[in-house]
Amino acid sequence: MTRLRRTASAAAALAITAVATAVLGFAGPASAHVTVNPKEATQGGYARVAFRVPNESDTASTTKLEVVLPENAPVGSVSTIPVPGWTVATEKRKVDPPIEVHGSQLTEAVSKITWTATGDAAVKPGQFQEFGVSMGPLPKVESMVFKTLQTYSDGNVSRWIDEPQPGGEEPEKPAPVLTLTAAAPSASSAPSAAAVAGKDDDDDDEGNGAAIGLGVAGLVAGLAGLVLGGLAFARTRQTPVAKS
Repeated sequence: MTRLRRTASAAAALAITAVATAVLGFAGPASAHVTVNPKEATQGGYARVAFRVPNESDTASTTKLEVVLPENAPVGSVSTIPVPGWTVATEKRKVDPPIEVHGSQLTEAVSKITWTATGDAAVKPGQFQEFGVSMGPLPKVESMVFKTLQTYSDGNVSRWIDEPQPGGEEPEKPAPVLTLTAAAPSASSAPSAAAVAGKDDDDDDEGNGAAIGLGVAGLVAGLAGLVLGGLAFARTRQTPVAKS
């Protein structure tokens, strides 16, 4: 009887596992991919971003990273942050119309950045590395898509080049995406000093005019009082005193 119960329990466990596999797929953990951090920046400004590269292989190390800058969103100024044990090289392309940076017209822009590991600096299994870049002025577009190639020591290449689809699921090999937001409108400027001074002068003139007006009115009233008093006194002097 006990053996029958154990057999039934094992069969039930197998059935539950089969159902879970069929429903959930049990495809294993989702693979990590190259990302850009932070994920947002402001149009027209400068941004310091980092391309975060996790190593997905259990047996090979990441030895090279190639980041392609989007052709539809050229950036005039691009500089990299040194990464110990890695060399960096940039490629440029012609741009038309030129890009204006600090009053200068640039006819070339960086099109690709390549980092290559030297010695024992490769990103090993279970590790990740960040590659920093400063760029700007950022173009007035909604987003920048950086198609990226990640090369391993065994010769395999992960191509993170799939662009996002509006309203769709994340693609299998998504490219890093930097979302660009419009610059916030500047607050209404305060009145200029000249305007404030002019207003103060107007207020002072109005106040002084009112004070002068009140002073003149008081003086006129005082003179009128003196005149009336003088007339009353004169009449009193001219009126004869009645005899008893």
